[in-house]
Amino acid sequence: MDTYRHKGLRQKLVQELGKKGISDQNILQAFIDIPRHYFIDKAFADWAYKDVAFPIDADQTISQPYTVAIQTQLLDVKKGDKILEIGTGSGFQACVLAYLGAKVYSIERQKKLFDSVSEFLPSIGFNQVRLLYGDGYLGAPRFAPFDKIIVTAGATEIPQVLFQQLKIGGIMVLPQGKSEVLDMIRVTKISETEHQKEEFGKFRFVPFVKGVQ
Repeated sequence: MDTYRHKGLRQKLVQELGKKGISDQNILQAFIDIPRHYFIDKAFADWAYKDVAFPIDADQTISQPYTVAIQTQLLDVKKGDKILEIGTGSGFQACVLAYLGAKVYSIERQKKLFDSVSEFLPSIGFNQVRLLYGDGYLGAPRFAPFDKIIVTAGATEIPQVLFQQLKIGGIMVLPQGKSEVLDMIRVTKISETEHQKEEFGKFRFVPFVKGVQ
């Protein structure tokens, strides 16, 4: 149930995101309109509106709201963008992208999460998100090329298979590094072999793991 209290908590969260530098009003509106507490155990509903990561099934987390917001802002989402998400998780990030008008393809390697999100997202009106079960390292070649790619797990390097599935001029946003604290980077594809790389602060993520479970 989406209560008046939850709506108030969403307003407070959006104010906090604004103070942290999230300036895209469409992204902030997504956080107002998508009830984030639907994506976690209802016993911990209020935690959905704290700016922290929170555990979900399969030893994964729903990302910190600021992390979702900054990755989305760095993607510079345009209506109609074809976006590949690596790591569906709870499905919240995919819903934010779809809310902004993107055509979203989201890959999840954990079968338990894939099955639950496949049932859950249509139940809250997000049946337009194309959910895929598979190894995120392989991307989704049959749907490529993509305008944008977002990786929601920590990679030690820029995944070249995913880079190949990005359009020239396209953007990939991902956490990258070899320690527990990773750099949030934005990669703009200049040619098939060249890219521009920008860094946007430090973040913590679960590791980017190959294979499926």
